[in-house]
Amino acid sequence: MSRMPFSSLLVEVLACTACKAHLPLDPRPILQLDPEASILIAGQAPGRRAHNSRIPFNDASGNRLREWLGITYETFYDPKQIAILPMGFCFPGSGQSGDLPPRPECAPIWRTALLRHLRHLKVTLVLGQYAQTYYFNEANLSVTNRVKAWRTHWPHIIPLPHPSPRNNLWLRRNPWFEADVLPALQVHLSNILAQRLLQKPPPKVI
Repeated sequence: MSRMPFSSLLVEVLACTACKAHLPLDPRPILQLDPEASILIAGQAPGRRAHNSRIPFNDASGNRLREWLGITYETFYDPKQIAILPMGFCFPGSGQSGDLPPRPECAPIWRTALLRHLRHLKVTLVLGQYAQTYYFNEANLSVTNRVKAWRTHWPHIIPLPHPSPRNNLWLRRNPWFEADVLPALQVHLSNILAQRLLQKPPPKVI
């Protein structure tokens, strides 16, 4: 079977209603993708604010994530540099202790086809439990232990805790994350983005 053109695939993804019956709001897939992206953020699912604004990570989690990565708002929302592909594309609803898990329909239907178009990826940042379960085989590892082992898959796949404010206590209990992981991560991403700029062809002189 031939690969569907990226533009056609994206149109189909944005029109997806596979989990409509299970959603509290109308389906509204939220993702950011371009075949030129060199950094992929594999998140969990958009929150209510992202759903309302149609902008991924348009909330306190996004503010913290951009700070962790050491990149600007403009760079973060440049799809030719940063791809944002959550495990579930639509807001799954809220539970007693935060948002519900990503709907399980998205990844089997769309993820492989979309990832095939990201031919220039240098690194994938895997945020939180649900994304890490998809990407890693260490089923018995907690998020804490997986993030502690961040050097295992470096430099191509990097597990991170979710940047949600609900993880404030985790961050206080694990100061090594901000002291050791984030400085290395920021240097790594800075080098990737700088390399991409060097490879970008100069503008044509008319």
